[in-house]
Amino acid sequence: FASAELKQDKELVFSAVAKCGRALRFASPELKRDKEIVLSAVAEHGLALEFASAELKQDKELVFSAVAKCGRALRFASPELKRDKEIVLSAVAEHGLALEFASAELK
Repeated sequence: FASAELKQDKELVFSAVAKCGRALRFASPELKRDKEIVLSAVAEHGLALEFASAELKQDKELVFSAVAKCGRALRFASPELKRDKEIVLSAVAEHGLALEFASAELK
């Protein structure tokens, strides 16, 4: 297991998430708020959105990137973005069953 110091090393974490997006789970809370790190993670594995900070789960660009890679990542988007037609359409285009995670208004 990595030390707290290594979990805060931006270069190391960036390298790790670029190869395995779900490694974001082990990053420090500060790096889970870093848009560059999280974008790299979700580009590799859309479901890495689960480990992003609450603020970034509200970021339309980031969530769009995640659901385009894996529609099921919609599950981890903010409630506001689960109501966003563009986000939901992208998620459903990638994985039809992602509709399960859309807001009631869009179902």
